[in-house]
Amino acid sequence: MAIRVLIVDDSATARMILSEILSSDARIEVVGTAQDAYVARDKVVELKPDVVCLDVEMPRMDGVTFLQKLMQHFPTPVVMVSSLTRKSAKVTLDALEAGAIDYVAKPHSNIYDGKDLIAKELIEKVVAASYAVVRKRVAPLKIDQKLSIAETTKKLIVIGSSTGGTEALKTVLSGLPKNSPAVLIVQHMPQTFVPSFAERLNSICDIDVRVAQNGEFLQIGTALICPGGLHMVLRRSGARYYVEVGSGKNVNGHCPSVDVLFNSVSKVAGSNAVGVILTGMGNDGAKGMLHLHNEGAKTIAQSEATCVVYGMPKEAVKLNAVDKVVDLEKISSEILKVL
Repeated sequence: MAIRVLIVDDSATARMILSEILSSDARIEVVGTAQDAYVARDKVVELKPDVVCLDVEMPRMDGVTFLQKLMQHFPTPVVMVSSLTRKSAKVTLDALEAGAIDYVAKPHSNIYDGKDLIAKELIEKVVAASYAVVRKRVAPLKIDQKLSIAETTKKLIVIGSSTGGTEALKTVLSGLPKNSPAVLIVQHMPQTFVPSFAERLNSICDIDVRVAQNGEFLQIGTALICPGGLHMVLRRSGARYYVEVGSGKNVNGHCPSVDVLFNSVSKVAGSNAVGVILTGMGNDGAKGMLHLHNEGAKTIAQSEATCVVYGMPKEAVKLNAVDKVVDLEKISSEILKVL
């Protein structure tokens, strides 16, 4: 049975282009379009779509407000479609926080000019969203545990995530104490979105969260997020770890790639690392997780029951690369137990 999609966008051109893109895939059927939230509300009730493609900025009611109401009254997987601007990045993050499964960034103000650039991504994310489970947000399970600074200096936490990862990362990082070991993160995300994402996490976490800079040394109580469009690897100078951030080819279809980070950490940190793989589409990070596991690192995967999309963790589990499968809200406490 085809995936039934409703497209909500105030631009007639955008509705037409998005319809053309999605209808070109035999797995997808565009069952309707709507120019604003009020029309969309009625069509959601009438058509009961499997996935809604939702514009961020619309008249009468913005996309995030509509999304909040939709999740409250008629929970449905939603893929946001927004432009690559800092303002849109903030709003898109609001949407993910409100329950959107994923987002597609318009590469141009005129979507027609960039339709070929977003076609594959849009189709993939709509298909993935059709399998996603819309879930209530969960708070991390905090435990009263003090970490030794001497021990955490040698340790390192590495995390990879994709679809659904922005909220999953918030849950994990907000459960870590100020003297947590340094954290390195790859989240599949456009370059323009990463600074806003890091700022948002930094505002709610006890640890410091920021975008990684090339050559930056790792510090206790600091999480570094790889910039979009670049790879990040771990290096060592004497007793200190630092990161190299730079351009490279896509790995597993992604730049940054979780595998690139995990592979480097397995070689440099080995058993001093704790590897975590969270919700996400595809298999990026699975082989890198196996390398971590084989080098003696402790490895943790998010459970299927708490994943938005059980893709990346599933592939790591299939490779026998995972020491423990843990529900999302318990991952931060599990990391602390391992340490």
